[in-house]
Amino acid sequence: MKNKKISSNTILLFITIALFVVMYAAGCIVYSAKGFSHLQTFLNILINNAGLLCVACGMTCVMLTGGIDISVGSLIAMDCMLLSVGMERWHMNAIALCVLVLVIGIVFGLVQGFCIGYLEIQPFIVTMAGMFFGRGMTAVICTDQVSISSNKLFVALANMKIPLPFGAYTSRRGIVQVPYIRISVVIALVVLVVIFLMLRYTKFGRNLYAVGGNETSATMMGLNVKKTKLKAYVLSSFLCSIGGICYCLNTMSGSVQQAKGLEMNAISSAVIGGTLLTGGVGNVIGSFFGVLINGTISTLVKTNGKLLSSWSNIAVAALLCFFIVLQSIFAKIKNSKN
Repeated sequence: MKNKKISSNTILLFITIALFVVMYAAGCIVYSAKGFSHLQTFLNILINNAGLLCVACGMTCVMLTGGIDISVGSLIAMDCMLLSVGMERWHMNAIALCVLVLVIGIVFGLVQGFCIGYLEIQPFIVTMAGMFFGRGMTAVICTDQVSISSNKLFVALANMKIPLPFGAYTSRRGIVQVPYIRISVVIALVVLVVIFLMLRYTKFGRNLYAVGGNETSATMMGLNVKKTKLKAYVLSSFLCSIGGICYCLNTMSGSVQQAKGLEMNAISSAVIGGTLLTGGVGNVIGSFFGVLINGTISTLVKTNGKLLSSWSNIAVAALLCFFIVLQSIFAKIKNSKN
């Protein structure tokens, strides 16, 4: 059974990676004159989606258990508003605010995880309540759009450029452009590596797969299913708060409407990356390429300049349907062999 799951996961992952390579290569060919082939274009995709990558890693862990979390966009909006108002109007320390945001994420996940794991309420209902609560608390903190400009530490971190020793090019004006990444990308990549190692080599990671694969079998094996679900949602909300900090570093502002629809981007990234909606199969490497595909589609639409931004949503919807159909096909093949 395990080998079949690994083979299905591997096939879905290869399809996702191949799709990203083909899509990005096509962009480099078609829009080479507009600089799409430059390394910085790829790095900008990482920069713009650093927060989403953190959220997608947490979403993958939740979906591995067969659950879902639609509260992540609202939690990010609340985090960004708290950071913005805290620094600009309450004049609080940036580090203290970041720690507070992480603690709020843990508490948020504990409440949702307890309701889902121990009270056995449907994840969609619980996280929908969390979504409404997050949006409501964001408005309670402040209804205006608040931009961060006075906190020197946070502004310095947001503006920090980490140059890369390769990929430099000369622009049309004769200026040498050195590729760079932001601190948010470093944070997101560290999260990706840590969660990958956790899922692959720890008991908790194996428990997530076992619970999502067959909850009844996991219980008979002696696994604490309720505790595993609780930990999964705590981890998701904690990573979401890390993503909220990265998101705020990129936007340098907070607003009630911020990160609207980000939960759907995270879910689509995980599904496109090969994570089954029924649980038990998936990995964060696939989700990483799912995030890259989402970012590449948006970048292609922007680079074109003539297409409406809504076309990126249409393209993602088509890909999502495609991968859901693939998942259904793999599930039927697996059932036919059993």
